[in-house]
Amino acid sequence: MREIVFDTETTGLSPSDGDRMVEFGAVEMVNRIETGVTFHAYYNPERDMPSEAFAVHGLSDAFLSNKSLFADGAAELIEFLGDAPLIAHNAHFDFGFLNNELEICGRPPVSMDRMVDTLAIARTKHPGAKHSLDALCSRYGVDRSQRVLHGALLDAQLLAQVYVELKGGRQIGMSLAEDAAEKTVETVETQPSQRLRKDVRPARPHGASEEELARHAAFIARIKGALWVEGGRN
Repeated sequence: MREIVFDTETTGLSPSDGDRMVEFGAVEMVNRIETGVTFHAYYNPERDMPSEAFAVHGLSDAFLSNKSLFADGAAELIEFLGDAPLIAHNAHFDFGFLNNELEICGRPPVSMDRMVDTLAIARTKHPGAKHSLDALCSRYGVDRSQRVLHGALLDAQLLAQVYVELKGGRQIGMSLAEDAAEKTVETVETQPSQRLRKDVRPARPHGASEEELARHAAFIARIKGALWVEGGRN
């Protein structure tokens, strides 16, 4: 199954307040494995960049001034997305900005039925925990050392790894699970823990001698009130 994991960077928090999308980054996955195919674009928002937003992603007015308008690259983006499910973290935010840009250039919106929200999945799977992308990367051991500032493509790449872990990890399909189980059994049988290993004394090559039997009978006779002797203690 083909899926697209994506992220956006914007001039603010609300399209209804005039905020615009300035960066779009996406990662293609097939059967929850990254194919190496990505989509990345910066867009001229045709407005100023508030200092609060610049502090998050570092995309300045000067940097974006010579970038294309969203309308100029909309067809390419739509072709890349195809009809695949679209995965984002706090997906309502990203869908809102994507569909706002599509509306501005007179194109139909992306159906919300295609939305997969990893934030909602994380809240269900880890109630009471922190659910930011950074927190989930830490939980699942995803390297985020390059994430100094937010960036749409980098965040999409990190989210793709987190998404796989949220959906059960890299072992996709029963065959992989069975292979892992077989390897585990083999490891236990052929490489037992040193702490569990014990020397087993070999069986005696013969029965007890007459002398040994006599010594044993004498020892037993000295035990007073033995339970196995008739008349022993109650």
